[in-house]
Order: sequence, then C-alpha cells, then structure tokens
Amino acid sequence: MAEPVRKLLLLVPVVPALVVLAACGRPVTPKAVAADDGPEPAPSSAAGPALADLDPCALLSPSDRSSAGLTELGKPKTIGEARACDWTVPSTFGVTVTLDETAGLANLDLSHGTRTKKKVGAHQALQVADKKAAAGTCAVLLGVGASASVQVDVSNASFSDTTLACSRATTVAGLVEPKLP
Repeated sequence: MAEPVRKLLLLVPVVPALVVLAACGRPVTPKAVAADDGPEPAPSSAAGPALADLDPCALLSPSDRSSAGLTELGKPKTIGEARACDWTVPSTFGVTVTLDETAGLANLDLSHGTRTKKKVGAHQALQVADKKAAAGTCAVLLGVGASASVQVDVSNASFSDTTLACSRATTVAGLVEPKLP
C-alpha cells in the first residue's frame, strides 16, 4: 500500500503543471479572473506587430511591388522623426510610405488639397489631392489608432495626372494596409 501512495504523491506536482500547459496559447481575459464588472473591453487592434516593429521598406513584397508597377527596391529614409521608404520608377513616378508613430489622422497638417474620407481594408483613411493644381501628386493616409498613421505619397514624374497619382496611392495603400496593426 505504501507504493500506490508514493506514486500518488509523485503525481500531485504534475497535475498543476499539466493545467498550466493546457492553458498555453489561450488568451486569458480579465473576465476569467475578475468578478463581473460590466461589459468586456473591445479587443485591441494589436493582434499583429506594432507600428514600431515594422520596416517601411518591407511592407511591399516583390509581388506587391509588381502589382503597384514598382520596378526598383525601396530606399529607407527619415522624414522628421518618422521612418519612411522611397520607391522610384525613373521618369515615371515615385512612392513614399511613411510610418508616423506620433501623429494620427486628426493630428496631420492637411491644409493643402482636398480631403476625401475613405476606408482602406479595416483602417479609416483620407485621400488628399489638389486636383485644381493638377500637380500629379496624391496621398492616402491610413489611421493606425488615435496617435499613429501610415502615409502613402505618390508623385508622377510628369507633374500631371493627379487622378493617376491617386489611383497609384490607393493601390499601394491597399497593399500595405493588411500588414498594419
């Protein structure tokens, strides 16, 4: 009888370890451990990587670049304090994707051009273009939470055809958007 008791005593520390291992990979919500204080908070949009973890030049895969008509690799740069990447198709157009971790859509200076609200994937966005100036430039700005944004700027080398610039900016924004938090 001493042997079965000894085996039982050996299993006692194993049972809590199995319970902990079984819980791995499952999200633990405050609701599971706290008393019912009301409705659960909405899930955060941080299911993927944070904006700070993204490389702006890695946001367009070779396939994405092909879809957008970009034949060259992007070149990293900094605009103010924001990280960015430039793609240039010589004598045709250029695209800059900027990751701004300090300014949401409401905080951006949009004093030039016409703003059009739109949705790109799951993100609220603004398209900004000055069609009267017909300068061949357009931007699609994606909101990433209240205090961050991703800006897709397109400039046509001919400095004409703003509609084409907006089409290109919308295409690139659509390719980048699924990779954003």
